[in-house]
Amino acid sequence: MSVLATRPDSGPSATAEAQYVTCTLGDAEYGIDILSVREIKGWSETTALPHAPDWVRGVINLRGTIVPILDLRARFGLGLTATTAMHVVVIIQTATRMAGLLVDGVSDIIAVAAEEVRAVPEIGTSVPERLLAGLIPREGGMVSLVSLDNLLNLPDAETTPAQ
Repeated sequence: MSVLATRPDSGPSATAEAQYVTCTLGDAEYGIDILSVREIKGWSETTALPHAPDWVRGVINLRGTIVPILDLRARFGLGLTATTAMHVVVIIQTATRMAGLLVDGVSDIIAVAAEEVRAVPEIGTSVPERLLAGLIPREGGMVSLVSLDNLLNLPDAETTPAQ
């Protein structure tokens, strides 16, 4: 018999949990994988880029790095954000890109087991389905998980609302 023993719940695969920074756009809550979040900063004016889509608010100089700022509300096809000093920018980093996401506010950090994440329904959401990675049921509503790779890589036509 071995002197060393492991507890049944002590292994790395006991329950895979992910953490998300939750942010708000109006009454809706969105989750961003905490491993992709580099920092959260207050809103400041951006330098506009000519011929950029309306959801690209411009760029900022973040300690020597030029970072595009995306209006998450506009990217989701929900209209432009009328910015105030209360808005924040969540700086995210994916494998290939860095960007800032303009949101109304940051509300929480949540830990979620993988089995709690539900698939995005094909209908019934105002946000284009490919921009969401899943839904997390919570007391009082749902948290929609943002698919950062798709958010940064989809062509304009897929996020522009039909007129």
